[in-house]
Amino acid sequence: MKSTMLVTDEITPVSTAAANPPAVRQRIWIDLDNSPHVPFFVPIIPELKARGFEIFLTGRDSYQVVELLKYYGIQARIIGKHYGKRKILKFLGTAWRAVALAYAVRKEKVDLALSHGSRGCILASALLGIDNVTIVDYEHTSKVSVVKKLTLICPEILLANEAPTEGVKVLKYPGIKEDVYLPSFRPDPLLRARLGIAQDELLVTVRPPATEAHYHNPEAEGLLTATLEKFRDLLGARVLLLPRNKNQENALRAVWTKELASGKIVIPAHVEDGMNIIWNSDLVVSGGGTMNREAAAMGVPVYSIFRGPIGAVDRFLSSQGRLVLLENEEQVRSKIRAVRREKEGLSLNHQKSAALETIVNHITSIMESKNRLVQKASK
Repeated sequence: MKSTMLVTDEITPVSTAAANPPAVRQRIWIDLDNSPHVPFFVPIIPELKARGFEIFLTGRDSYQVVELLKYYGIQARIIGKHYGKRKILKFLGTAWRAVALAYAVRKEKVDLALSHGSRGCILASALLGIDNVTIVDYEHTSKVSVVKKLTLICPEILLANEAPTEGVKVLKYPGIKEDVYLPSFRPDPLLRARLGIAQDELLVTVRPPATEAHYHNPEAEGLLTATLEKFRDLLGARVLLLPRNKNQENALRAVWTKELASGKIVIPAHVEDGMNIIWNSDLVVSGGGTMNREAAAMGVPVYSIFRGPIGAVDRFLSSQGRLVLLENEEQVRSKIRAVRREKEGLSLNHQKSAALETIVNHITSIMESKNRLVQKASK
């Protein structure tokens, strides 16, 4: 697989007429193949339904996708799983899932396929001849190069310097991906008590790197160890450790047995809302992009131990001082500030975001164009 080069279009203005229901039944297939995609699409789905579109959902049994679907009360058909870190297994697993998705979707009579970078969805769409819209926020993600016609939706700051590729259209939205669903967030003041963490303790949330991802750099594992050692030795600090899957959890439990037994490190027994965990934390140290950007969007101090290729969004947040990029173990020890965060008096903006509005308007415009073509062909 290789990176696809892209051509960009101007941002579509927010449409005031887009809420009109379609003249004919139109169905959108949304595929959720990774944990961050679930909260991302939570506010998008009702917006599309309000505009008259039917939604068909599929998901992948990968990371916490299934648990998050249950948490949010979302029904989806689960197809496929995670196939580990070996590239050949990833390739074969993606190909198998694409075929399985195509088999499941072919009877659903969908008009458009939509995902946040699901390669299985992109391939299945190509197999079925369905128009595909893929949302991305990280330019170093592997693309499926066999797909020649694709519409991408991404943040304004992404892909600004990419060379054009025939058949690939890019639409932009303001802000970052996390702005789409942050306005719907409501803090849960009982989360600390539920996890057995006192209000006066320094709560450090740590998300390990994605060790099975194709872009994983083993240096990040050394930064994770340095982070856990730093707070293991700090009086009054508790670490909330959030493994990505059961395999990673088992590996961490084998190494940090003593700290887990003493309660110095806590792994939640059940899935919790990630944004509530961040809001209740004093700081976040993460090897994953989504949690880093969620913390930055909330104004929570956040330190990145991600050592893969740094994307434009993270560079932008770093330039604004909203995200600290850590490059080595010495920086873990010297740059992370163990300071309690004052949450009293802070408020969140619950207005519908421009990012959400723009993305939904892009999708609506695409569907309206398809509808016009169908109506024209039927005359």
